[in-house]
Amino acid sequence: MVYGERIMAQTTNAQRKVPTRRISFEASLQDLPKHFAADGDLISSHVAASLSAVFPDGEDFFVRSVRHYRSEISDPELKRQVTGFIGQEAMHGREHRAFNNRLAELGYPTKRFERWTERGLKARERFLPPVSNLAATAALEHFTATLAELVLSSDEVQAMFGHQEVKNLFLWHALEESEHKAVAFDVYKAVGGSERVRVMTMNLLCVGFVGGMTFQVVVSLLGDRDTFRRGKLRKSWRAFRRSPIMRRELWRQLRDYNRPDFHPDDRDTSELVERWRTELFGEHGTLNDKLAAAVA
Repeated sequence: MVYGERIMAQTTNAQRKVPTRRISFEASLQDLPKHFAADGDLISSHVAASLSAVFPDGEDFFVRSVRHYRSEISDPELKRQVTGFIGQEAMHGREHRAFNNRLAELGYPTKRFERWTERGLKARERFLPPVSNLAATAALEHFTATLAELVLSSDEVQAMFGHQEVKNLFLWHALEESEHKAVAFDVYKAVGGSERVRVMTMNLLCVGFVGGMTFQVVVSLLGDRDTFRRGKLRKSWRAFRRSPIMRRELWRQLRDYNRPDFHPDDRDTSELVERWRTELFGEHGTLNDKLAAAVA
């Protein structure tokens, strides 16, 4: 179908399920200790907090970028998936904001990082066209999908979260990132987004996102007096360097986005998704007690 001068593609996976789950972790995070990661690890706690700090306003940006093109999507299945994407991302933003509020009470600079993220993304939207923001959303969704796959598949990474409710929060988030990992990409393709802009955007974000996160973690660590206790930072850094997050395979998976024929579904995570849907939200799901409702 031709829409204006754009060729409107259909979704690549009409069977993709993107349910919006009404869930709340806020009450269960009230007993969170300051260094909640496994063994009270310093760097892992600050990395998780810094990641969480960018999620609320980042998710809002994703929603705005995709919603801008919703009326131009002709395929009903892709339109249905966009509705699910918006619902999931809105819930992610809400729950991470509640988590960030608790982290701020513990002394993390999460609210400052939220403000930085909001201002930066609002500036981007002011100066760049909507298709560029959609390209950024598709690229960042590949970041989150790659990290989500690691979280869901690695017992070692899951153990790094330490506190059970922090682990639950990130497992739920990782599951839903995996469920909707191709939606923004399919919308970008459907509205005629170019390969050149797609790849260029990812190359810029690889530098900007990784550099920005590193800066935030350093700022966060400098505000924590435990950072300056003899040997604590050095011990934590040695452990973090050996973690799966720092392995080259993760970087290669991120860079796969630059392939001319790349699509997020090239990595088949359907079995992983089904396993965690059952484990978290099946008949005896471990997170059902936090679930208010689910929309298919």
